[in-house]
Amino acid sequence: MKHGPIIIIIMGVSGSGKSTIGRLLAIEKSFAFYEADDFHTKEAISKMSGGAALSDDDRAPWLHAIQNQISRLKQENEPAVIACSALKKSYRQLLRNCSSNITFIHLKGSKSIIAARLKKRRNHFMPHSLLDSQLETLEEPSNALQVDINEEPPKIVNRIISFLLEEH
Repeated sequence: MKHGPIIIIIMGVSGSGKSTIGRLLAIEKSFAFYEADDFHTKEAISKMSGGAALSDDDRAPWLHAIQNQISRLKQENEPAVIACSALKKSYRQLLRNCSSNITFIHLKGSKSIIAARLKKRRNHFMPHSLLDSQLETLEEPSNALQVDINEEPPKIVNRIISFLLEEH
């Protein structure tokens, strides 16, 4: 049985549209929005900016900070949308351990589409050169709504909302 506020985690590799979809969904649902990139340590951001992929050890403080945020949301009974790559099953399980009311939405698309998006992106620490490492790290979730990123953002958000209505 699910308890606590609804926490929706929009997941996927860098460039899949997590922030765009997450913000739009949060507005539609009147939920708070959190960007998991904001929880990275300065060292992790520096490493990625330099073109190096993060290890599990690099990601541990980031995951811990997101866990703390989810715990705070649960304590304050605040529903939220979090844009978070959550690439590995173990990462998703760590986050799920914070609340029984977490729903993962996986944004999926072809490597070529995501690469093109990353190349156009400005002012972000994640270089497009790390896409291959993200795709290699990704463990596709079996218990998440899979959403094709080829749709327009409003259509994607409507699909997610329909899914949430069925689930909750």
